[in-house]
Amino acid sequence: MSTIKNNLEHASTEISSTIHLLLFQTDITSRKKVRYLKPLLNKHSDILGWSIDLEDSDKVLRIEAKTNLTEADIMGIVKDRGFHIEVLED
Repeated sequence: MSTIKNNLEHASTEISSTIHLLLFQTDITSRKKVRYLKPLLNKHSDILGWSIDLEDSDKVLRIEAKTNLTEADIMGIVKDRGFHIEVLED
């Protein structure tokens, strides 16, 4: 499976807090590009887990986050690394 996942350890307080899902279309097309973003996404305190589906035509970035993290926050992180990203609409 070409979905790359990184699940961070959840503290008991994080498990009980409200979590929301953010979905984005990206131009992240390889494992090398994922590795470039990995340190930023892993160290972000409001990101509980994330994955990028490299097989999907939209190269979907899926973020499980605390409710105080916004779509704009994620878009800023990804754009700052030179990638295209936009909110994936239903």
